[in-house]
Amino acid sequence: MQELEADQALLAEAAQKAGEIALRHFRNAPQVWHKPDDAGPVTEADLEVDNFLRSFLTEARPDYGWLSEETEDDATRLGADRVFIVDPIDGTRSFIQGENSWSHSLAIADRGKVTVGHVFLPVKGLDYSAVAGQGAFRNGSALQTSARGILSGADILATRPNMEAQNWRNLPQITRHHRPSLAYRLCLVAEGRFDAMLTLRDAWEWDIAAGSLIAAEAGAQVTDRKNVPLIFNRPDPASEGVIAANAALHQEIYKALR
Repeated sequence: MQELEADQALLAEAAQKAGEIALRHFRNAPQVWHKPDDAGPVTEADLEVDNFLRSFLTEARPDYGWLSEETEDDATRLGADRVFIVDPIDGTRSFIQGENSWSHSLAIADRGKVTVGHVFLPVKGLDYSAVAGQGAFRNGSALQTSARGILSGADILATRPNMEAQNWRNLPQITRHHRPSLAYRLCLVAEGRFDAMLTLRDAWEWDIAAGSLIAAEAGAQVTDRKNVPLIFNRPDPASEGVIAANAALHQEIYKALR
């Protein structure tokens, strides 16, 4: 347990320092490039934060593997029991547009299961954290998911294409909401501000690792779209979508999907 708490403290320190770096570039016309194959934009802030986090974290834990959106993947991570799973800036488009809902998402997975997660939104001053078996917290206050068990009328975080009729057996009457960062969406479910989140597209591990633990420790059931528990540090680091909600509502969503 002391080891997990030391890892939590390490991620918390790293997230704060990452925020300081990112804020120097935020709303300051950062240089932007577009990744090949329409994989989205990346800014000089993403790259600087990634370089810092990789150096800072792996120097502290040299036996841990490394998986990050902005680092070329290295298969040696597959031989490590523990691995850092990092998105330097989750919500890069939001960051470029000067919006405030981007985050730093940092996690540690141990043999496929996330044991420590940290999501930090520097502009909002929101700091989410969880250690496996110890609950989830926002700025030190304990989190609890919504208790809603009925899908009709639920407040759900999802992009518009997810709610198209062809994805559902019977299209539910819900209120749809959106936030650009998948990590933040999972945290918002953890704190009960929204009843559920789902994405039916493949989700990269770095987008969901930290937030999935935070949501689970707050009482959510978190699986892929096929109701299969998430496993991390896989050779192909993506899950087949994500559903997160309390157990009753989670099953209502799963059963309603086509």
